[in-house]
Amino acid sequence: MMVQIPKTGKAMGLNHSNISEIFLPKSETVSNLLAEFKSNRDDLNVKVRGQLDKRNEINRQVKELISEVQKQKSIRNDANGKVADLRKVRLERTNELKELRIKLRSSEDNGSRGRSKKRNGRPSSKIRHEMDKLEWSHQTGKISPNKEKDFFAKMKRLSAEYDKVRKEEEESSSSILREVRAAEKAQQKAHDAVTTASEESEEAHSLMMELSDEVEKLRGMANSEHVRLTKTKNHADELHNKYIVSLRCIHSMQDILKLSGSKQKKIEEEGSLEMTDLMSKLMTGDTLTTEELMLLQRS
Repeated sequence: MMVQIPKTGKAMGLNHSNISEIFLPKSETVSNLLAEFKSNRDDLNVKVRGQLDKRNEINRQVKELISEVQKQKSIRNDANGKVADLRKVRLERTNELKELRIKLRSSEDNGSRGRSKKRNGRPSSKIRHEMDKLEWSHQTGKISPNKEKDFFAKMKRLSAEYDKVRKEEEESSSSILREVRAAEKAQQKAHDAVTTASEESEEAHSLMMELSDEVEKLRGMANSEHVRLTKTKNHADELHNKYIVSLRCIHSMQDILKLSGSKQKKIEEEGSLEMTDLMSKLMTGDTLTTEELMLLQRS
């Protein structure tokens, strides 16, 4: 801080009195600035602490979400590996089922041809087809009411024939049929396993993508908060530096005032002692010099 010395028409020496006149008002002004800098700095430091806590909390959430993203990614990859393996199993079961069904149809056809030679009969599939056709004609009104009696009689006869032929077919191919039924269950089980694993993979992937989007959003918030934090901290540091400079100025002025006061007191004490000696010499009748007489006169 620069201190301006008042200009007068003649040279003026610095003493405790005029130093006090100069420094005391300046000291008061600097003290007010000091209090203002300190108050504003402390307020900004509180704000910095809040912004720092907010930024750190966001970064903590980001860290947790990234960990969860990695977890879901691992689940998805495991599920994808499982899907690939289960699809191979399902393909094997499907091929086995196809082969057994071909074998079963071959057995049924051979049985049907053998029975048709004995009774000129039809396979159960053709009987079923005829029954369905008659049932449809009845439902759509193509059979007149006066012929319904014949319709029901024929349906009864076809149903009995179907049950009989179907039983014979099953007996002739019961072993293969059981294999087909077992293969169907195995194939369905393999298919269900593939479906479950695929759903698990898709669910993990969807969650992973949602979490990744949230991570990017939080990272943006953390970066913005960090920018605000840096700006606030720089402002607080600037005020702190001004506070330190102002504090040093006050201490310097106080030291100068204290030093000048000590010198003034010493001069006054020395002058008082010298006057006491002169008065003692005068009272005892000693001769005083012209210089000593002038000193007494000034006092």
